[in-house]
Amino acid sequence: MILTGNEITNQVRNGNIVISPFSEDRVNPNSYNFTLADKLDVYEEGEIDVRKQKPTRRIHIGPEGYVLTPGRLYLASTVEVLGSDSFVPTYAARSSVARLGMFINLSAPLGDIGFIGCWTLQLLAMNSIRLYAGMPIGQMMFWQVKGNIDLYDGKYQGARGPLSSRIYQDFDQKKTALAPPEHKVLGDAAVAGPAE
Repeated sequence: MILTGNEITNQVRNGNIVISPFSEDRVNPNSYNFTLADKLDVYEEGEIDVRKQKPTRRIHIGPEGYVLTPGRLYLASTVEVLGSDSFVPTYAARSSVARLGMFINLSAPLGDIGFIGCWTLQLLAMNSIRLYAGMPIGQMMFWQVKGNIDLYDGKYQGARGPLSSRIYQDFDQKKTALAPPEHKVLGDAAVAGPAE
C-alpha cells in the first residue's frame, strides 16, 4: 500500500521516514519531489568491465546549468538525504521531466528498507536538455511492507553525491556464488545443478 502525501509528512515528523531537507511545498498526493544536486559523474570512454572499477569524471553544474548529450549516461544525485527503516522507497521522474525525453533511472527504481542517503540517479536524455542544480527532477514514493524487516547495510549505504557502480566488489566477495553452475548429463539433456 502506497503512502499518501499527508502520511509521508506525518511519518517524516514521527521520524519513520528521513527526508532532509524537507519542504511541505514538495509533497504531492502520494509522493515527494526531490531535487538535483550540483554534481554529475560520467564514465571515462572505453569498455566497462564489470569485474573492475571504471574511472569517472566529475562535472559541476554551475548557475548557467549543464546540457546533457543525448545517449550519454550521467550519474547524478539527489540534494536530499532520503530513506526509511519502516517503508520501502521507490522513485521515478516527474512527469514534466519525462515529457522532455529524459530518464532519471534506467532500471533500478526500487530502494531497500534501511538505505538512507543521497540517491544516485541515472540520467539519460533523448534530446539536448539543459538542467539546473536544485531543480525538482523526481519523486519518491513510500510503501508499507508485510513480513519481517531486514535493514539494508550494503555497499551504497550513506551515499553523499553520485556513486558509480560497485558491482566489481561482488566478484571479490562472492566469487563462488558468481561461478557458473556445474552441469550433469541426463541422457541427451544437460541440466543445471551440482554434480551428484
